[in-house]
Amino acid sequence: MNGTVTVLDKGSVRIHSYMSPADTFHATTQLIETPARIIVIDAQLNPAYADEAAAYAEGLGKPLDRLIVTHAHPDHYNGIASFGVPVHVLPLVREQIAARPAARLPDGLAVPATDLNPSVDITPGTEVIDGVPFVFEAVSGGEAADQLVVKLPEQGVLVAQDLVYHDVHLYLGNNDVTGWQQVVDALAAESGYDTILAGHGLPAGPEVYEEIRRYLADAHELLGDDGQAYKKAIVDRYPAHVGPFIIDIANRSLFPAGN
Repeated sequence: MNGTVTVLDKGSVRIHSYMSPADTFHATTQLIETPARIIVIDAQLNPAYADEAAAYAEGLGKPLDRLIVTHAHPDHYNGIASFGVPVHVLPLVREQIAARPAARLPDGLAVPATDLNPSVDITPGTEVIDGVPFVFEAVSGGEAADQLVVKLPEQGVLVAQDLVYHDVHLYLGNNDVTGWQQVVDALAAESGYDTILAGHGLPAGPEVYEEIRRYLADAHELLGDDGQAYKKAIVDRYPAHVGPFIIDIANRSLFPAGN
């Protein structure tokens, strides 16, 4: 296996967090194992890694019930075909995915235009699956224009996905550092969640919020009008973080003139 899996036992629920290698900046697919099924959250950028996550999920011996896509960035939906289950998504996120053109990343990986129709609309609120309450919340602003947060309050698990990175450089291409700071502050104010599942990197505890706050504050300080200068400065400040490649992708949006 190229990726790695971290398993967390939460009683009636087990969390299997599949993390891709560093070449796709440790993107994570969360596999939520309830008593009778598997709920998949996000689908990887590289289809080969999506295949790995899907094969691991199938090896758990329970049917895959659905794939939830949290937001309209291709590192979370490009591998949907690997899972072969209904896709559940916020209507706004589905529209944003459909509006994205085909692209080719700096490493040559092709990302085709994607249409998630047919798909199942997620309505914010609580859904009980196999006796386990899942709380779905829509969040605006931050790493993406709109995102889904999934909470399992009885297990103390908060699936933040790309609102939280763990030891991985942040994607700032949405150009909303302030909005991201506000969302992180709101999540950090929630009590009862001792496990935070990141969209990039390993599962963490609530201390990860302070790490994200610090990185965002540093990015706000260092961002200027030169993308390469920003990349050097933030990498120098966080030399142990993986994924400097993600800064290049974000700089395409932040510095369209190519700086």
